[in-house]
Amino acid sequence: MLCLPSARRGLASGLAVALAWVTVTAAYAAEAPVSLEQAVRQGVTQAPLLSARDADIEAARDEAMRAGRLPDPSLTFGISNYPVTGPGAFSVDSDTMTMRTVGVTQTIPSHAAREADRRFADAQITAATADRAATTQNVREQIADAWIELWAVQRKRDLLIALRDESGLAVKLTQARLRGGEGSASDALAARAEAASLDNRLDGVKAELSAAQAGLQRWLGEPVTTLGEAPDFGRLPVAPALLEQAIDRQAPMQAWQAREALAEAALTQARAAKHPDWSVSASYGRRASGLSDMVMLEVGVSLPLFTRNRQDRGISAKQAQRDAVQAAHEDARRAQREAVARAVAAWQGWGDQLQRYRDTLLPLDHDRAKTALAGYRGGGDLQPWLDARRDEIERRLSYADALAAHARLWAALAYLLPSTEDAP
Repeated sequence: MLCLPSARRGLASGLAVALAWVTVTAAYAAEAPVSLEQAVRQGVTQAPLLSARDADIEAARDEAMRAGRLPDPSLTFGISNYPVTGPGAFSVDSDTMTMRTVGVTQTIPSHAAREADRRFADAQITAATADRAATTQNVREQIADAWIELWAVQRKRDLLIALRDESGLAVKLTQARLRGGEGSASDALAARAEAASLDNRLDGVKAELSAAQAGLQRWLGEPVTTLGEAPDFGRLPVAPALLEQAIDRQAPMQAWQAREALAEAALTQARAAKHPDWSVSASYGRRASGLSDMVMLEVGVSLPLFTRNRQDRGISAKQAQRDAVQAAHEDARRAQREAVARAVAAWQGWGDQLQRYRDTLLPLDHDRAKTALAGYRGGGDLQPWLDARRDEIERRLSYADALAAHARLWAALAYLLPSTEDAP
């Protein structure tokens, strides 16, 4: 026989274990390192801007479903040959010609006009899709910039923290020499002031770190404290030469191609206006009692006779607009080619500078400060170490800024070409 309290205790114990496991799993997931690609992928999937662009595409597709279709027919009611003077005025039965009518009219645009409407609707879908591609590229770059900002601030923090031990050692040395009667109080105060200045710098970096975390949280929806390993910012996923050759494939340029297609479709619509439209009308007329009813059928056609100052003017305007878009497209292509070339050159330049920082400047600054402190320990002056330390701090901060600039240029170039994963 089953004991109900025991079963309840077992169930409660199982639930407690499950909740504990979920809590541990969630905590582990929250602390899991987030790489750059993971951040970009996660941010893109939940970006509100891309949801808006998806809605634009859906709207364009819905509009395309009705493009080129016949307009709705018109239902008419009326009375004809109704007398208003004479003995039978205002009577529907006094005159044999009076009829009560009901009819329907259907307008039939020309085949050229309907085909032009379909082409324009397709061009709007292409434009909405290109707009999404450009927005996706912009979102990916902004997410990468947010990740890079946090990564660069963390590098800056690590570079400054690495100097704290030496600052502490300098304070101890000045105090020891002061107690031994060899040093001066000004040296001890200067060493403490330098250590406090370093702490101030670290506090500033701590504020930058919080701001950078907020910037990345905006895109990911949750706080991120641990970043994964950074990609190799010294190597682009696409060769620079291929980037400069694939200008029209780049996301910012696809919008121009779509605008040109829209202008061409609008020109086709203007040309289609020279084709006549048709209409068909049918009505049924009922006369007074005892008289025969009547049916009417009419076919109408529009007459574009004065095209010089109407349709031709519209065609000329649309041609000018298309030419303007084509010229602006070519200018944008040249500007994009220049922007890519400048970005590649700047990225390569920052890469060379970073290599010089790592191979020469940072080691020299470190050796200079270390040598100056050793000289002070041997009885020399403290000022050379203070000068070396300040130069080393500024150099490390410049190095961190160079890391960020180099990585941001990498992101701007790496995400120029649309990814197949970003298709709506």
